[in-house]
Amino acid sequence: MSKLTRFAIVIATIGLCFIFLYPTLKWYFWTKPEDKQLALESREQIREDAAKVAEGDYQRLYSAAAAGEPLPSGFNYLVSEAKEIRRLRNMPIPKIWDAKSVLFSFENYHVIKNSIENEVRERIFALKDLQKNAVQLGLDLSGGLSIVLQADLHAYEQKMGHSLTSTEHDQAIEQALSALNEKIDQFGLTEPVIRRQGTDQIYIEIPGTADPERINSIIMGKGSLSFHIVDAEASQSFNEYYAQNGFSTFDANGALVNPSIIPEDDQVLGVYGKDQYGIDLFEGYAVVKKEIGLDGNHIKNAQVSRDRINNQPEVIVTLDSEGEDIFYKLTADNVGKGLAIILDDKIQSMPRINTAIQGNVSITGFDIDQANDLATTLRTAALPVDLKVVNQQTIGASLGADYIRQGLYALLGGLGVVLVFMLLFYRSAGINAVIAQILNIYIMFSVLSAFNFTLTLPSIAGFILTIGMAVDANVIIFERMKEELRLGKKRKAAIESGFNKAFWAIIDSNITTFIAALFLSQLGSGPIQGFAVSLAIGVFSSVFTALFVSRLIFDFDTDVLHSEKLSVSWRIKQ
Repeated sequence: MSKLTRFAIVIATIGLCFIFLYPTLKWYFWTKPEDKQLALESREQIREDAAKVAEGDYQRLYSAAAAGEPLPSGFNYLVSEAKEIRRLRNMPIPKIWDAKSVLFSFENYHVIKNSIENEVRERIFALKDLQKNAVQLGLDLSGGLSIVLQADLHAYEQKMGHSLTSTEHDQAIEQALSALNEKIDQFGLTEPVIRRQGTDQIYIEIPGTADPERINSIIMGKGSLSFHIVDAEASQSFNEYYAQNGFSTFDANGALVNPSIIPEDDQVLGVYGKDQYGIDLFEGYAVVKKEIGLDGNHIKNAQVSRDRINNQPEVIVTLDSEGEDIFYKLTADNVGKGLAIILDDKIQSMPRINTAIQGNVSITGFDIDQANDLATTLRTAALPVDLKVVNQQTIGASLGADYIRQGLYALLGGLGVVLVFMLLFYRSAGINAVIAQILNIYIMFSVLSAFNFTLTLPSIAGFILTIGMAVDANVIIFERMKEELRLGKKRKAAIESGFNKAFWAIIDSNITTFIAALFLSQLGSGPIQGFAVSLAIGVFSSVFTALFVSRLIFDFDTDVLHSEKLSVSWRIKQ
């Protein structure tokens, strides 16, 4: 491989790593504290704050327009929309857009306030996405959430139709633990603590900022996902009745005042969509059969795809073998009827059954965002047993700052001592090792950011260990070079022989380390897993910098700068 190709690979790697690291840098160093606070709010809080900010911005724009002032800073996004409105209404386009010309381009207060609120909402959601893509700090560094979930075994017994044996009881809790672990810990470095507490409780610690959204994502669905047949005739009859007797239809507990308005085997449930903030939005009522057509526990997977004919979004649901048989019979007996997908007593979707379905289930009739939401719901909602939060605590990060500072001091101190040693002992060749080490740390943290891993004290320890391993590779290479120089070889020959003879020794040692890290990551949990994965990342990056980058620097000095001497020891004169 030519030096130009190797140089291009290194530059491409540095650029790609910067792209990976950019969200972390932007979130922790270039985002204002008040913006961080907005991003960490729940969707309900964001909706309230966006409305308040939009109202304040409107008043600021109105005041500027009344005073004949220029367009205030931060309102330039309204200009393009104002231009389009004026073009459609055949209004003159002003040469200079001041506050008044922008304000009076919109039809009324509600239109312009809605435009401002949309901009505020998109900005906050962009910050929320940025936070999710940045490196997260673990519970030991930044605090987090401590949650106790209670399993509703009584409801589970009713669902099963019999009293649970001790084995079934344990299996239900273990399945819930497994499902929760899959939801929270997808990459092995989020390091949640998920364990059984007592006979029917689950204890969870989630590292990171205490965002209430995270709780909802964990217990979403609570195991009550099911499919029911829609009673179209009863739905129409009920909605006509509700239109005439709205306030007297339900009692204070939400039960029907007059149950006889619907058949005995039916129930009335609300139909919900999503508003612009992703919050459930009530859209009306529908009547569905009480009998569960298909329980959500039969769902193995759900993915979004595109219909090959019309390119419309569709959700492909994979069922287990028993679920396939149940669903085929259900759809065969109810062709032409609606199928209600019910989550926590809320109808999330009502697709129409066009034909008997056997095998994978295709659900259509919504846009791509709705399809993604439905697929997520189907994949994660069904737990074997209902769970409810009985205790929730926010764990403060009062010790986090000290831990972060100590970890940073350890990392920088260890790196500094190692690099000083390399410079003093191996002279100018030590500069090569310093560059490789800095690039090694840069790559490691970039990978951490790319996969949204969580930084904890054990993972920092893993990174510090890889620094020593990377230096060990440089030491092996430099000592090989010394041997070649003692044999009387020139710079280029000594470098080539040094790298070639050290190659397999370095590869062998790193492979054994990687195997150990692999077993630790698979068999360990929590802090052990974090240490193992960070160590595995360090193995790859240290090998790349020691054998690839370091060799390129030596070759650059030889072939481009035309260096003739190799300064790798105080005792060897060349």
